[in-house]
Amino acid sequence: MIRDLIADIDSEVVECADGAEAVNAYDQHRPDFVLMDIHMTPVDGLTATREILGRYPDARIIAVSQHQDTRTRQRAKAMGMLAFVGKDDLMSLRSLLREGSASFSAVSVSGE
Repeated sequence: MIRDLIADIDSEVVECADGAEAVNAYDQHRPDFVLMDIHMTPVDGLTATREILGRYPDARIIAVSQHQDTRTRQRAKAMGMLAFVGKDDLMSLRSLLREGSASFSAVSVSGE
């Protein structure tokens, strides 16, 4: 669904099933943005974010999650994610991506 939503503003989208795949995809593709789900197994989005930012401090990671409670949002911010978008408000994701870059590639990670 996210791929379709951003199809007119992206140049490439690489989809991953979990955080471990996201780390590997980041190593390979060095995308402009990572759209990271939070709750995944076996490697969750927060763990993957910590690993990606540890290797690439300039990585731009946006949380995209259905889990929008205060604690989850705070943890995402503490990990260094740029923004948090609820899956019920994906149109705001388009705005964030457009503001960040006119042309970009993205890694989309969703365990759901």
